[in-house]
Amino acid sequence: MSASWFNVLGFLGVWAIIWLPIALLVSRLINWQPKAPLTPKQKLILLATLYILAPGIIIWKVNVELITFADLGLSFSPSNLLYMLLGLGASVLSLILIFSLESAGNLVSWHWQNLRQIQTLWLPILSLSLLISLVEEVIFRGYIFITLLADNPLWLAAIASSFIFAALHLVWERKQTLPQLPGLWLMGMVLVAARVLTNDTIYLALGLHGGWIWGLTCIDSADLLTYKHSDHWFTGISQQPLAGMAGILCLTLTGLGIWVFSVYPISP
Repeated sequence: MSASWFNVLGFLGVWAIIWLPIALLVSRLINWQPKAPLTPKQKLILLATLYILAPGIIIWKVNVELITFADLGLSFSPSNLLYMLLGLGASVLSLILIFSLESAGNLVSWHWQNLRQIQTLWLPILSLSLLISLVEEVIFRGYIFITLLADNPLWLAAIASSFIFAALHLVWERKQTLPQLPGLWLMGMVLVAARVLTNDTIYLALGLHGGWIWGLTCIDSADLLTYKHSDHWFTGISQQPLAGMAGILCLTLTGLGIWVFSVYPISP
């Protein structure tokens, strides 16, 4: 086993060992049974207990392995805010395009009377989406990607880090997540490309990731639309966008946009 894989597996192992006893305790407190599906509230609570541990483990790894926060894609520059805003805008536009196609295909029904609910939801959901995305980007496009890059070519580090990103989603609701694995892997690859494009910073990836979570969560929380088919090749298996062509198309178009951006860069 190479040093990079040893370090990555060590990071994931320590994270799991610390979290599992906490998760078991919290599961009892929120009355969740392992064989029962998670409610959105239960999932959010368990996710919070997992992600609150990540900064401490990252700081430990930074000190032990003599890497810097810049290596993780974190830096302080005015351009970072622009990259994050570009990512937010691009992700929202990609969702608008995909849902417009679904509407044109008569695959969804919109409940515009619920639009007012978003007025009170959008800001707290945006804040939470960016926080979740920041943790995931620092871990997957930050630590895991650059650690694998130390003794692997770029393409292999991108593929492997994206595979780990996709596979770890199986912690939550495995039955629903399995059909989404190809889409989650492609999402990881697009976000790696976003990092590589922006001088090895995670801010464009952060904006893209946060924007997708933000848009989809706002729609779900406000009950803004109903899918007309529970399983459809375009909208997705079990109505999960990443398990259908809608999500794949969304990510592919975003990836193409990143490629165009790399050919015709915008200097922030």
